[in-house]
Amino acid sequence: MNVRKLATGAIIVFAAIQVIPYGRDHRNPPVTGEPSWDSPGTRELFFRACRDCHSNETVWPWYSNIAPASWLAQIDVNIGREKFNVSEWGREGKNEGDEAAEEVRRGKMPPWFYLPAHPEAKLDDTGKEDLVRGLVATFGEKKQKTDEKH
Repeated sequence: MNVRKLATGAIIVFAAIQVIPYGRDHRNPPVTGEPSWDSPGTRELFFRACRDCHSNETVWPWYSNIAPASWLAQIDVNIGREKFNVSEWGREGKNEGDEAAEEVRRGKMPPWFYLPAHPEAKLDDTGKEDLVRGLVATFGEKKQKTDEKH
């Protein structure tokens, strides 16, 4: 297959997937509750690094309107909000704030693939330490399971 046919096919596929509506409904649900943050600084760091996926105050970037990036962004936000959402604090079901500090401490949050497009979310060591300390103060910390000997 020649390069021209391959490029034409790729353009047709790219154009065709734009008609799939998933990932473009960027209405944020209302904020129904918020945790009692230990300090305004913790809230500011959280909103800088975590807000887009873990609140109902997502800032949807331009690429979240273009498939397939729109699909990936929507999936990440849906999963993040389901797991831990500071805009629906006190809701029934899961809201695992006690795991937040450990996720940041281990470098799992914010995820590596989020940072290139969101450089403001990359915290220096001091910011990361401050955020971890504030998350522990605000939400507590999940205790590690230990083997108990009887």
